[in-house]
Amino acid sequence: MEKSMRILEAVAAPGGPHRLTDVVAAAAVPKSSAFRILASLTEQGFVRPQSGSRYGAGPRLRALSALVSGGEPASIGRILGVLRETVGQTVHLALHSGQSLTYIRKLEGDQPFRTASRVGMRMPLHSTAIGKSILAHLPEEEVRALIESAGLPRRTPKTLTTPGALLAELEAVRDRGFAVDDEENEPTIRCIGAAVLGPDGHPIGGVSVTTVTFLVSREEIEAYAPALLAATEALAPLL
Repeated sequence: MEKSMRILEAVAAPGGPHRLTDVVAAAAVPKSSAFRILASLTEQGFVRPQSGSRYGAGPRLRALSALVSGGEPASIGRILGVLRETVGQTVHLALHSGQSLTYIRKLEGDQPFRTASRVGMRMPLHSTAIGKSILAHLPEEEVRALIESAGLPRRTPKTLTTPGALLAELEAVRDRGFAVDDEENEPTIRCIGAAVLGPDGHPIGGVSVTTVTFLVSREEIEAYAPALLAATEALAPLL
């Protein structure tokens, strides 16, 4: 445990991503042990490997940091606030973490209802708008591996529970640039979501606009897509 914590501290130090040799030196952990620990932390989403045998903070570590600090850079809050004011609905920011995503920010909409989601909640990828937008930007072999590992559990009668149906939906997500959760994760809840991409095109996380089916139609929520996509593009350099 102590070795893992020292390695996490070394990876999270300013100036990253850090070379393996620098992580080993900073953490004072033998190289063979460090490599095994980094592999485990990578699998769990706390560390993200980079080119050139370098390691940086992974999405799960970033989510944990946001939970501890109770916030994020003001510019992130401003971008999400503009989106919330534009659409008038609840807005979520989540980071990708292994087989799931983790909400790190939630702004309630100007509506007479409250959703059950909360900061720190982990959600599945296959049945949520953010999750499907993330999957759409992963290689198909990685998506199939996630399906094999986590399965496609049915959350509602509308959940996509077969690999073929999900892969076809991900193709549609790529075509239109955003995903739709039309009561697939929770009854009466309708969302659209789009991925936030890193410099290498890999999905870091995503943003969603959430409402309820009895107030906002699918056509109406899809009309929020331009504002949603503008927000994800603005957030990309900040995550």
